[in-house]
Amino acid sequence: MRAVIYARYSSDLQSEASIEDQVRLCELRAQSEGWTLQKVYSDRALSGSSKFRPGYMELLDNIRAHQFDVLIAEALDRLSRDQEDIAALYKALSFAGIRLITLAEGEINELHVGLKGTMNALFLKDLAAKTHRGLRGRVEQGRSAGGKAYGYEMVREVNSAGERIRGLRTINEEEARVVRHIFERFAGGASPTAIARQLNADGVPGPNGKAWQDTTIRGHAGRKTGILRNELYIGRTIWNRQRFLKDPKTGKRVARPNPENEWVIEETPELRIIDDTVWHRVAERLDDIGNSPTVRTLKSSRFWEHRRAKHLLTGLAFCGHCGSKLTPVGKDYLRCTSAHRNDGCTHGKSIKRGTLEDLVIEALQNNLMQPDLVAEFIAAFNEEISKNTSHGAAERKQSQKRLTEINRQLEGLITAIAEGLRSSSLQHKLDTLEQERHALEAKLSAPQSAPVHLHPNLAELYRRKVETLHNALRDEASEPEALEIMRSLIAQVDVTYSKEDGFTIELIGEIAAMVMAAQSEANPQRKNAAAERTAFDERTLSSVKLVAGAGFEPTTFRL
Repeated sequence: MRAVIYARYSSDLQSEASIEDQVRLCELRAQSEGWTLQKVYSDRALSGSSKFRPGYMELLDNIRAHQFDVLIAEALDRLSRDQEDIAALYKALSFAGIRLITLAEGEINELHVGLKGTMNALFLKDLAAKTHRGLRGRVEQGRSAGGKAYGYEMVREVNSAGERIRGLRTINEEEARVVRHIFERFAGGASPTAIARQLNADGVPGPNGKAWQDTTIRGHAGRKTGILRNELYIGRTIWNRQRFLKDPKTGKRVARPNPENEWVIEETPELRIIDDTVWHRVAERLDDIGNSPTVRTLKSSRFWEHRRAKHLLTGLAFCGHCGSKLTPVGKDYLRCTSAHRNDGCTHGKSIKRGTLEDLVIEALQNNLMQPDLVAEFIAAFNEEISKNTSHGAAERKQSQKRLTEINRQLEGLITAIAEGLRSSSLQHKLDTLEQERHALEAKLSAPQSAPVHLHPNLAELYRRKVETLHNALRDEASEPEALEIMRSLIAQVDVTYSKEDGFTIELIGEIAAMVMAAQSEANPQRKNAAAERTAFDERTLSSVKLVAGAGFEPTTFRL
């Protein structure tokens, strides 16, 4: 049987050697069972409370592909401590016919999944409660509960027993001068953007050595974050203002505010950097800005609730000067992220989102898939497909011939063993042939790719499809589906600006999606459309992209 191992450790309570120790013990189990070890998956210093771990995600992919017969781990909690994730893993393994063996529990069944999953979830909940209680005690002693605020540095001290005293901090005088400078400038009328720009120009490193941003200084009014709202600067430590929950879709932590009656507030006058006079001047100006007619109008409109969840170019538009993504600024504009954050790019002119989308749609419809170039592409594509199909047929015939030969050899070996002829070399040869037979049978049982036929009028069909999608974007009912199809046609959009030429874009199209869009327009009801789409995608995974206006050469396609 083909076996794989999964190993994980999660914190500084375990060492790097923990992975090797787990693997060694699992290898001994595989050897004792006579299983063939194929691969080891591992995740180092990652919590089992989330499935978003590189090794674990690769393991899930290979389970779906049925690349092994048995999964070995030290214990069930090495795989996951989340009830939902461990149940989903067991369901996927059962569907693929793969056994799950742990050294601690033996072969896993539904009972283990229910009981151990519950126990692991309770363990995490209890651990979180104990950690929260310990951090609260540290705050009530005037110490830090974690995280480093700009203007301070941690102090390393040990107690009489030689144990480190955690949470001690002191003022970093160099950073404290920068904090005072920020407060004085803002109180004097300078904007957070102007202050950030000046600090970056003066070469002053920001928190964690990064460039200063206006949001770092301004923060968030509701969450009371940012340099200008940090009450630690007036000697007040505030803890437990928010809690964090993991988004089950992404595994990322999302902040949720706690009610004020759950906040823990301690006076720490030894950490004061800003005097009360300056603090109140800054607080008054922040309030004035928050209550200004412009801000109140924006808040009352709640425009963020009316935005589409995803725009045509979300994540696809980039600055042609520095390569950074374009980020939303205001309600309807996009701007280079680096320029917006004063992080090195000087090409910071913003472009209206609708204007850019119109340019891209026009380029999609008129500048890509030129008829003469498409004709060359179809010829090159069909030639390559014919070559691959012939090669695949020959390879399949050779595999069938080899399988027949292996079956004949196995019959002879089994007869010899039945007649009493036994030796270690004979058994080894039998095992080797069995493994090769299993691999060949799996290969031959896989469905063959459907033939792909490209329509000769591909360019015109493609333009018609884009026009249909463009019209569908205006229809509320069909907009979400049309948006996703349209986005699939775009690999990247690079936006540049100059005073002489204004805005120019370079649109890079996704060839596979573009061709299949045209194919579906030719005959959306054909029976083998799904099979053709799968076959086309599999054969063009490494195809080059198509740049609007630049054309493409058939020789550059790696089909």
